[in-house]
Amino acid sequence: MNAFLKKLKNRQIPEESGIFLALVLLILVFSILSPYFFTTQNFSNILIQSAITIIIASGATLVIASGGIDLSVGSVLCLSGIIMAMGIHSELPSWVSILLGLSGGALLGAINGVLIGIVKITPLIATLANLSVIRAIAYIITDARPITGFPMSFRIFGTGYIGPIPYAFILAILIALLLLLVIKRTRIGRYALAIGGNEEAARLSGVNIWKTKIVIYALAGLCAAVAALILTARLNAAEALAGSGLEMEAIAAAVIGGASLAGGVASIPGTIIGAILMATLKNGLTLLSVQPYFQQLTIGIVIVAAVFIDKIRRR
Repeated sequence: MNAFLKKLKNRQIPEESGIFLALVLLILVFSILSPYFFTTQNFSNILIQSAITIIIASGATLVIASGGIDLSVGSVLCLSGIIMAMGIHSELPSWVSILLGLSGGALLGAINGVLIGIVKITPLIATLANLSVIRAIAYIITDARPITGFPMSFRIFGTGYIGPIPYAFILAILIALLLLLVIKRTRIGRYALAIGGNEEAARLSGVNIWKTKIVIYALAGLCAAVAALILTARLNAAEALAGSGLEMEAIAAAVIGGASLAGGVASIPGTIIGAILMATLKNGLTLLSVQPYFQQLTIGIVIVAAVFIDKIRRR
């Protein structure tokens, strides 16, 4: 018996257990406060709402692991969706339009990597500048007008279901698992963690810093483009306003899930739970008829709390 208790005591508790417990408690609170929360339909809504954040936050987790940050993902999502929409309206097959949008997202992300890895602009400034530039391009090429009306072969990515599970959520989990494999099983993932831990030590160990950063930010851009596919298909519209503010939700989900803003630490499972927690919070507040500006206040507090917890973890 003593041996069993000692073994149980020495057993490591997963880092994600704390955030998972917070999610469970949040679900219990909203289930008590609203009779409409604990329903199959509402949980399907939460999964749809979390899908986009999961995808973007998974890419953001890799970036944060390398000690960087990407504030341009919302704008990359916007322009990638517009590229897909324009391709479809130019009578290209849906798969070709999707491929063009995904390629555009990866290219925009790679540009961030070039500015950061080669030109040596700090990630905050480089991605903040591209946030504005990419968004401006989206306004210019659409004349600030939405592009609407897509075939079901495209819309199914945002509206399809397998039972109560949305296609969008399944795709989000697949993307997150791929990023988990990248971080855990590939050279790029190991290099990202090494750069985030100590960039100079990584360079002295033979890591090609600038090439690694280009790949990391290209993957983040590709994730934003996949999110654009889901959002554009779900809304049946692409517009220059799409994706506004998603970058902060993605960063918050990653940090809440265990990623350190100082770099060198990442948890894709934690990021998934963090994204679902954010979606659950927004959904519950909406059901409780909380005004949108109070919702923004609550989410802002959650982001500050996440950064504060990150600082405590690193002490």
